[in-house]
Amino acid sequence: MPEMMDKRDRASLFRLRLAEAMGRAGLSQAALARAVGVDRSTVSALLAQGKRLPNAQLAADCALALGVSCDWLLGLSARPEPTANLLAASLTMTEAPRALIDETIFAWHREAAGYKIRHVPATLPDMLKTRAMVEWEYAPQLGRSPDQALRAFEERLAWMRGARSDYEIALPLHELDNLASGTGYYRGLPAEVRLDQIDRMADLCDQLYPTLRLCLFDARRVFSAPVTVFGPNLAVVYLGRHYIAFRDAPRVEAVSGHFDWLVREAEIGARDAARHLRALKFQL
Repeated sequence: MPEMMDKRDRASLFRLRLAEAMGRAGLSQAALARAVGVDRSTVSALLAQGKRLPNAQLAADCALALGVSCDWLLGLSARPEPTANLLAASLTMTEAPRALIDETIFAWHREAAGYKIRHVPATLPDMLKTRAMVEWEYAPQLGRSPDQALRAFEERLAWMRGARSDYEIALPLHELDNLASGTGYYRGLPAEVRLDQIDRMADLCDQLYPTLRLCLFDARRVFSAPVTVFGPNLAVVYLGRHYIAFRDAPRVEAVSGHFDWLVREAEIGARDAARHLRALKFQL
C-alpha cells in the first residue's frame, strides 16, 4: 500500500513528474494545454510552486496525453507506464512449436544464466534425453536434415549445462514408470532405448548433483502442469501449442512457490533419484 503523503509533498512530486513526462514526450506547456483542452495558464499553474493538485479529470487527461500512468503522476506508483502497458509487458503468449529446444526457450535460458531454473517438463527433461530418445520423440519435427537439427539441439544442451545455472527438476513418478514399462506415451519405444535413457538420467543425476537436482512426486497426491521458472524474473506455463510467460513479481513468486511445494511433497528427493532410476531397470 502506498505510504500516506503530505499534500505539499504530493504536489511537489506531481510537479516534478509532470515536468519529467513533458520532457520525455517533447511537449511544451502550450502543446500539453492543447492536447488536454485547457488554457496554457492552467498547465503553468500545475508546474508552479505551491500546494495545488489537479482535479481527477485534469490529472487523467494529462496522463493520457503524456502516455504515463495517472497513479505515477500523483505519486501512487513507482512505474510511469500505464497499467495496460504494464500488464502487456508482464504477460505474454507465444507459439510453442512441437520441436527441439526452439529460439524462444533458448533465449529464456540465456536470460536466466547463472540463476536457478526450476522445471516441470511435459515428458522427460530434454537436457537429460539420449540422442535415440530425441530421434524417437521428435522424428516428425526433424524435417529433411535430422542430423543437423540434432547437432543444434545437442549444442544448445551443452551450452545450458555450462551456463552456471542450477537446475531443479520435478517429475511425476508415473512418467518414469511408463518409460520403464513401455506403456502410455512410451508405447512402441524399443526396450534398449528405454534402458539407455534410464541409465543416462541416473548417471547425470549422480554426476551433476547438486547442480542438477531431480525429485519425483506422486501425481495422485500433488499435481503440476508443465512449468518452468527462469530465475527470479520469469515463469512460463506450457499449454502445448503456446507458452504463457509471466514477468510480474507476484505471479513469478506464485509459480516458484508452487514448485517449492512439489519439492516438499516429493516422494523421492534429489539424493535418491539416481537409485530409484536404476531400480526401474528391473521392470524392463
